[in-house]
Amino acid sequence: MTSQAIGFLDSGVGGLTVVKEAFKQLPNESFIFIGDQARVPYGPRPMAEVRRFVAQTAFFLVSKQIKLLVIACNTATVAALPLLRERLSIPVVGVIEAGSRKAAAVSKTGHIGLIATEGTIKSHAYQQNLTAIRPGATVRGLACPQFVTLVERGAANLPSSSAKVKRQLRPFKTQPMDTLILGCTHFPILRTAIQAAMGPTVQLVDPGAESVAIVKQVLADKHLLADRDQTPTAQFYTTGGAAHFKRVAEQWLQRDNLDVQHVALTEMQQYQLPRQTEGSFNEA
Repeated sequence: MTSQAIGFLDSGVGGLTVVKEAFKQLPNESFIFIGDQARVPYGPRPMAEVRRFVAQTAFFLVSKQIKLLVIACNTATVAALPLLRERLSIPVVGVIEAGSRKAAAVSKTGHIGLIATEGTIKSHAYQQNLTAIRPGATVRGLACPQFVTLVERGAANLPSSSAKVKRQLRPFKTQPMDTLILGCTHFPILRTAIQAAMGPTVQLVDPGAESVAIVKQVLADKHLLADRDQTPTAQFYTTGGAAHFKRVAEQWLQRDNLDVQHVALTEMQQYQLPRQTEGSFNEA
């Protein structure tokens, strides 16, 4: 089982930020990634709908015989992490716990900012995790759904995007925070613009990157790390346009000739939870 791939799922291309870190920390591992670009963004959608989509992408990856699943999306983690851990026989890692731990550890003042999608902000998942880890911490959240759109369009490096980021984050400039959580895996692609908008005294925390350390530890604990002589592979799937995904992915990952394939939604919809558990994912 050590030779099997690690699976990553996301609503779009944002989860590639997690894969990029995994390439660094886990160079011997093989990866399979799926971005649900045909249904991005997840943030504004009802949680019941997000659960259904996450179940489909998760079981698509399970059909590829993965050894561990990474939910490389904050909204998807909020919606489906507990249920997937209950229903799957392989380890499942989300991004929120790792990000919360890191932010609590690095913040000197306990004043922490959070930018994320509407779904993640409304869930209060980060707030609950942070106050449990560091009682007395204050967490101020701001939904930034347009950041997802910028990244999905491949516009992250345009000067106009930097201006949009600065305008969106203006309310945070008057807040006494020393740490900002990038609570959506799309947002690290905008890291330079976000740091410029917040200033050098605010430390940015990337939960996706932090979660890779947890993945590495889980694999080690369960004796699932790939052998050093194994030749790693990387496969990418998208429910959107393969050519656009390939262009964005190769630019962000700085790798050429990525293996990118399109998966039709009609095919994706066949991957469902067993009938007796399907209702759990349809609950509001």
